[in-house]
Amino acid sequence: MSPSQKPPIPLESALGLVCTRSFPAIVGTADMMLKSAAVRLVGYEMTGSGFCTAVVRGGISDVRIAVEAGAETAEQFGQLISKTIIPRPLANLEFILPISDRFAQFAQEHGYSRLSNQAAGLLETRGFPAMVGACDAMLKSAEVQLSGYEVIGDGLCTAVIRGKVSDVAIAIEAGMHEADRIGELHAVMIIPRPLDDLEDSLPTASCWIDQPQPLALPIELKQTQKELVGQEETIELPDFRQLPMPEKMGDQDD
Repeated sequence: MSPSQKPPIPLESALGLVCTRSFPAIVGTADMMLKSAAVRLVGYEMTGSGFCTAVVRGGISDVRIAVEAGAETAEQFGQLISKTIIPRPLANLEFILPISDRFAQFAQEHGYSRLSNQAAGLLETRGFPAMVGACDAMLKSAEVQLSGYEVIGDGLCTAVIRGKVSDVAIAIEAGMHEADRIGELHAVMIIPRPLDDLEDSLPTASCWIDQPQPLALPIELKQTQKELVGQEETIELPDFRQLPMPEKMGDQDD
């Protein structure tokens, strides 16, 4: 479903937030939140030093389930920082803080990624050289594409690759070895099938975005010339009332 086809998030819906200190961890956390309950992912808030917060909205019961599932996932990664639920945010929060989908309206005009509907792999390093080396190793080891990267502070850089699940797994393993060789590997994550909201939240370079093109119509429309059909020649029948009447047989005998 494209962004323009998504229904708006109700302002009175509940708010759920889960914070981690890793971009792959927050993406994996958001993926679990979306797949565990009927919630919408508003996006991520990066506050520096590697801190990332996933923001979800929905019904209060769904938000509670999603936040618990996300926090449990982040804790398994060893990256959980904090979590909170606000049952009904006031309007003042809606219009000041990035917790509603009004900030996501800009993404509706940015086109669609040619890499969508593919598995996503994320590899995070501490230091840019290690990430670049890992990207080179990943691209050379499997049939994957580098879709973009994210920098969240504290020296943490994340490369995002797309492709088939098997290719992404091979590429991530090769990238891990290269990142360890060059510098410090911080975190990895593989999302086999990102949902639409998660798809929209992943960093994607502009070269992968297809911009909608307007349909060009000619200013002057050529009118089709009608083929002239010749008028058929009509045959005039004689007036039978003016023809002479045949003579009677009796008159001929006389």
